[in-house]
Amino acid sequence: MEDDGSLLPEDELLADALLLEDERGELEDPEFDIKCLLQEAEDDVDPGHSSSVKELDTDADKLKKKTAEDRMQAFHLRQNLSALDKMHEEQELFIEKMRGELRACRQRRDLIDKQQEAVAAEIAREEEAGNMATVGRLQAVSRRLFAELENERDLQSRTEAVLKESENTMWHIEIQEGRLEAFRTADREEVEATGQRLQVRAAEQLCREQEALGKVERNRLLRIRKSLHTQKELRLRHQKLLEDARKNHKVAVQFLKASLGRIREQEKKEEMECHEYMRRRMDAVVALKGSISANRDTLRKFQAWDRAKAELAEQRVQAEKKAILAQGGDAFRHLVHQRRRQELEAQKRAFEEEQKLRKQEIVSRILKEEAEEEKRKKQHPPTSARHRPTLRDKTWNYISDFCKEKTTVPTNTYTLDYEAAAGPGPSRLLEVVSSELIQGDPGASSEEETLAEPEISGLWNEDYKPYQVPKEDVDRKPVGGTKMDKDILARTVERLRSRVVHKQVVWGREFQGRPFNSKPELLHFQDFDIGKVYKKKITLVNTTYTINYCKLVGVEEHLRDFIHVDFDPPGPLSAGMSCEVLVTFKPMINKDLEGNISFLAQTGEFSVPLKCSTKKCSLSLDKELIDFGSYVVGESTSRTITLTNAGGLGTTFKFLPASEPCEMDDSQSALKLSSLLTYEDKSLYDKAATSFSEQQLEGTESSQADLQSRKELEKLDKEQEEEQPAEPERLTTVIPPSEEQTEITLGEVTEGEIGPFSSIKVPIIFTPVIPGDVQARFKVTFKNPQCPTLHFRVVGVAIDVPVWVPKPSVDLKICMYDRLYQDSVLVHTRSKAALRLKFEVCKELRAHLELLPETGYIQAQSSYSVQLKFLPRHSLPEDAGRYFDKETQVLEAPMTIWVADQNKPVGFTVHAIVTTSDLELSPSEVDFGYCTIYEAIRTEISLHNHSLLPQEFGFVRLPKFVDVQPNDGFGTILPLETLQFCVIFQPTKAEEHRFQLTCKSEINRCFKLSCRAVGVHPPLELSHYQIKFAATALYDTSVATVYVINSHLSMSSQSHSKPRTGSEDASPRGPTSFEFLLPPDSPITISPSVGTVWPGKRCLVQVAFRPVLPEKLIHQEALPLLNKEMETKSVRKDMAPQRKDLHRLPFSVLRAQNRDRLFKVSVPHVLEMRKRELKPSSDEYQAARATLVRAFQAKFDTFVVPCVVASGDIKDRKGSEPLSFSPHNTLYLELWCPTVAPSVVVTSHRGKTIFNFGDVAVGHRSIKKISIQNVSPEDLALDFSLLNPNGPFVLLNHSSLLRAGGTQVLVLSFSPHESILAQETLDIITKRGTLTLTLLGTGVASMITCSIEGSVLNMGYVIAGESVSSGFKLQNNSLLPIKFSMHLDSVSSTRGRGQQQLTQNLNGQSVFSVAPVKGVMDPGKTQDFTVTFSPDHESLYFSDRLQVVLFEKKISHQILLKGAACQHMMFVEGGDPLDVPVESLTAIPVFDPRHREEAEELRPILVTLDYIQFDTDTPAPPATRELQVGCIRTTQPSPKKPDHPLMVSALLQLRGDVKETYKVIFVAQVLTGP
Repeated sequence: MEDDGSLLPEDELLADALLLEDERGELEDPEFDIKCLLQEAEDDVDPGHSSSVKELDTDADKLKKKTAEDRMQAFHLRQNLSALDKMHEEQELFIEKMRGELRACRQRRDLIDKQQEAVAAEIAREEEAGNMATVGRLQAVSRRLFAELENERDLQSRTEAVLKESENTMWHIEIQEGRLEAFRTADREEVEATGQRLQVRAAEQLCREQEALGKVERNRLLRIRKSLHTQKELRLRHQKLLEDARKNHKVAVQFLKASLGRIREQEKKEEMECHEYMRRRMDAVVALKGSISANRDTLRKFQAWDRAKAELAEQRVQAEKKAILAQGGDAFRHLVHQRRRQELEAQKRAFEEEQKLRKQEIVSRILKEEAEEEKRKKQHPPTSARHRPTLRDKTWNYISDFCKEKTTVPTNTYTLDYEAAAGPGPSRLLEVVSSELIQGDPGASSEEETLAEPEISGLWNEDYKPYQVPKEDVDRKPVGGTKMDKDILARTVERLRSRVVHKQVVWGREFQGRPFNSKPELLHFQDFDIGKVYKKKITLVNTTYTINYCKLVGVEEHLRDFIHVDFDPPGPLSAGMSCEVLVTFKPMINKDLEGNISFLAQTGEFSVPLKCSTKKCSLSLDKELIDFGSYVVGESTSRTITLTNAGGLGTTFKFLPASEPCEMDDSQSALKLSSLLTYEDKSLYDKAATSFSEQQLEGTESSQADLQSRKELEKLDKEQEEEQPAEPERLTTVIPPSEEQTEITLGEVTEGEIGPFSSIKVPIIFTPVIPGDVQARFKVTFKNPQCPTLHFRVVGVAIDVPVWVPKPSVDLKICMYDRLYQDSVLVHTRSKAALRLKFEVCKELRAHLELLPETGYIQAQSSYSVQLKFLPRHSLPEDAGRYFDKETQVLEAPMTIWVADQNKPVGFTVHAIVTTSDLELSPSEVDFGYCTIYEAIRTEISLHNHSLLPQEFGFVRLPKFVDVQPNDGFGTILPLETLQFCVIFQPTKAEEHRFQLTCKSEINRCFKLSCRAVGVHPPLELSHYQIKFAATALYDTSVATVYVINSHLSMSSQSHSKPRTGSEDASPRGPTSFEFLLPPDSPITISPSVGTVWPGKRCLVQVAFRPVLPEKLIHQEALPLLNKEMETKSVRKDMAPQRKDLHRLPFSVLRAQNRDRLFKVSVPHVLEMRKRELKPSSDEYQAARATLVRAFQAKFDTFVVPCVVASGDIKDRKGSEPLSFSPHNTLYLELWCPTVAPSVVVTSHRGKTIFNFGDVAVGHRSIKKISIQNVSPEDLALDFSLLNPNGPFVLLNHSSLLRAGGTQVLVLSFSPHESILAQETLDIITKRGTLTLTLLGTGVASMITCSIEGSVLNMGYVIAGESVSSGFKLQNNSLLPIKFSMHLDSVSSTRGRGQQQLTQNLNGQSVFSVAPVKGVMDPGKTQDFTVTFSPDHESLYFSDRLQVVLFEKKISHQILLKGAACQHMMFVEGGDPLDVPVESLTAIPVFDPRHREEAEELRPILVTLDYIQFDTDTPAPPATRELQVGCIRTTQPSPKKPDHPLMVSALLQLRGDVKETYKVIFVAQVLTGP
């Protein structure tokens, strides 16, 4: 049984056999194609159709002279050869395949044979064991293996036949190829020859192209010259325009500053005026506010005062009335008389006030007229001097007479002068109130009329006579009468007041009381309307003891216009008899009237009270307390309250809780205020308040009368506060709000209209919510202000329900759509019996919420749990309706629990925030574009979580060439968060890619993002695509190398992948060029940046990183330094020429000049500073750079340098035409460039790294000390670069270690050996970086030129004892100042012994002297020197040597000084010397003046004349010698000897064959010149 597993199934063997048959059928088809091709090849090589191959081999000349037919034949032969080669390769592959199949067939036969043997052995064992079932199965297997073996044999035989046929075909193909081998060789030779011809042609073409290229280059250079010339002209023109623009700008800036200054001053002035105006407005508003507040307080006090006065007056009236009634008098008559007296007094006061006002008006008019008369008099002087009384005198007389007749004069009046000066104006409120007067019309005081014409005709006439009082009027009795008359009048008035006509006495009893009774006792006209007529009858019944009479007296005066009484006196009426009176009422005003109808009986006066009342509202509530009793929470009940209007006037009502505020309208408050005042009082206060407010706004001061009135008012207020509590000042009552009552509410009808004599029922609803006592207060307000507010109170008791939910709100937190959420709801009961519960979900949410079970029973005093399942679907916002807020995504679902035998259900609410689980990938599609296989493209995508819950996610099933970062695309995204991811695409081969990124959330939701890209295989590659530079200090350099490789060696796709773009054709094989494109202003240098790489080669490229500071930043740092320096220079320059004149000018003028100068110079300085360009070698530039370097913070930059690739050699391009670079084959080199501050910095010389030794003379040395500091936190080992050993710069000291924070001083020297401009760099190398110091210096040779030619200065002849001076010049032609000194050998202490002895004077002093001896010559300047020759004795050989020594070391010039001295002014030069040419210090004897002439004659001058005759035939020239006679210019006066002139004689000797001696005398006379 174990061997069965190793046997092949029968089905597999049959399938293999069928496969071999199919393959054999496929292999048979190419045989026909091969035969056809062989037949075609034989037809082509047939001698009947074309030339034979052998003839082609033997006849080479015929091949060269082919015709068109021969070329066609050769073309067909090449095609046949290609087809034969192709068939040969295919046949070889087919034979190899068939051989493999044959081997596999044989292996399968061997395997089947082995299986048959194993099956036979197994059958034998099973037969021996007697297992027939297994034997049968094995026999079936044996039969199947036999059939498979037969099939394999057939397949092997067929395969062998096919293989044999293929081999035969292969042989035929080889035979045909052998026949065409000669043609193949000839064709190859022809191709080579053609290639050589093409090379020669290409070389010729190359020469022509080079010539054209040269011509193009020359043209280009010519165009460049022209363009440069044009640019130069444009630059000059632009420079001129800039200069003009700067000048114009300067002028414009000055004008603009002046204009801006004026504008700012004007704006400042306007702003100050605006501030002042606003301040005055604010002060006025504040004053107005204070005045209004004071007026309100004063008005309130007056109102309280008036109320108090009214109450006091009422009390006084009531007291008087009671007193009169107690005395038995008629109180009504007394009151009427008293009121009339008051009215008369008021009229009298009003008349007096009017007279006073009229007087003031007259006085003001008089003053105006007098002013006009004076004005007219000034314009027209009077013509007559006749005196007559003026209008003013007449008026004053009239006023004085009028005032004398007055018995009472007001005390609080102003004087006439003051009135005339102040003019009429509104009186103060306090004065008005204190005097109880009402001001007249203020318009009367403002009249502009004059008294040119009299107001009353005849009053101002001249013939008017004053009124004379008649005598009878003078003798008339006084108004009051005599005392007797007064007593009679008093008794009569008292009797009339008592109205007692006759006393009634019956049976000794006197009747006292009311004589008649009226039915009704009160005549009341109620709810009348204006314009209607009302009539009523009253019945008068005689209640006296006997007959009585009745007479109508009338009604009160204020009722006479409205009440009319019809009464016919009935005559005598017996006791108990009655009579009727008809009373007619016709209302004309809507006002309540009260009064009496007076009758007079025989026993006295009586009256019937009369009352007329307007329509009023009489409102009342039927109850003030509503008690609901006890109700269960959740139930609802109502009660009604009735509002009844018993009056004849309807109004608007409104039921409100007592906590709501109720404000009265302004009209109501005004109405209430007006009801407190009488008509006259209202007019008084209106006018008084108006005048007082105007007076306060005008800001006038109060008078003394006002102060007294205020004091009286304060006293009255104090008395009122003591008598009764103060009334509330505010008319509007605001009730503070309280908590709203939700359990006891009003019904639907809370406001409306209530008609007259009607009632309205308002429901009060009680809905208990919280167990406990409930109480509420309500009020009823009315629009009619005369109706008081009604109040009532409502109470009730709420009892809790037996079933409740301890958690009335089930919060499911935040839920997602299509996710199941569960929770349990617990229900409690306090009932002592079991209850049936039914759980109900609202209709809108039944598809999303479920309560299980729907019905249940809760036992007594226990709890019951129900399961809540929530599965929100996407249709929830539409289904839930009002329970779901689409903006906030909040679900509030009410759930209901119905309890049996309970009206109110138990409810609870399910709260949940339903959110989506969507994740959004943006953009929706990513296109990476073209990407090479050597790089990766990164793009940003965003993942936004629309859910309110955090979600875990991950990018899964990513392709191998895609990566997602960070965290490999896995993580957790917070609610409403957006995460950014980088998708990195790095293709492995050149093809088009289309794929999808799948983001899967934790709930197994997938979100896909479509991507596409094209892979590119460029023809070049880089050895490194990323270079990480080490931390490089500023102004240091880091270098890295990279190779550009061309690995495209073959066009075969089997050996390696071909360079291509996507699925396009492969790039051609050959030289490939590249070019690195550096980003602008980058610290990167690539060399070479352009090149060509041949196949199989590589090119070395160096990448250098040198971080520097931005020029703009350095300029910004250097500008303040430059500005400060320029300001200092300008101030010094301006102040220098003016210091001499400072003491002449006053201080104020100097200060103004300085201010103007600073203003004028500030702008040009800024402009000049901006024009000036900072050079890198300037001190300001170096100082600013050093400051920034020390404050530099480390930074990290990344640069990506593209390398474009193009096919072809860079040398093959025509002219300046660029190669066609493909953007898709671009390579990218990434550079990581960290920049740090240098570890070693220069601390001296303001941090500069460029040190200029300046101009140093050749042979001299200049030394500079440079301090460097280690600013790193560790010790650094120093290493210095090697300076030029033969150069002028030398480092005198060095150190191998620099401690952290330590400072080292480097000493550098510059000693030039020749005139040269030297520059070297000294690198201070540490492990953290390199500090480069640039050393500059100029060697300047001491170039001095002398004005003396030949280096000999001959002073000439001088008379002994005198001196002569001569000058010469030395010029400094070098670039530095030269220190010089002049040395004479005669006075030098360093002369050697072997030197020639120089002459001195006899007194030991030097014969020659020079001035100046030493000094300094500036560059390009000339120094004058003066040499003085002062001999003290006669000699012809005075000499000395003058040396010009520079810098006390170098001898620049040596000048030989010569001179001669004589005793006389005349001298003779010439002749042969008779002594040695050296001045001797031996004393020469001095002759007396007497023997001087004799001694002079003994001085011979030897002149030798040599006469030589070479030819005797020709005469020889005579022998000649020249003698010079000179005269010395002297400053001493010469002695005059006109008879014996001064002569110098000499002997002339001729030597030859005959020697003769002649005496020559030279005679000369010296004349004194002018």
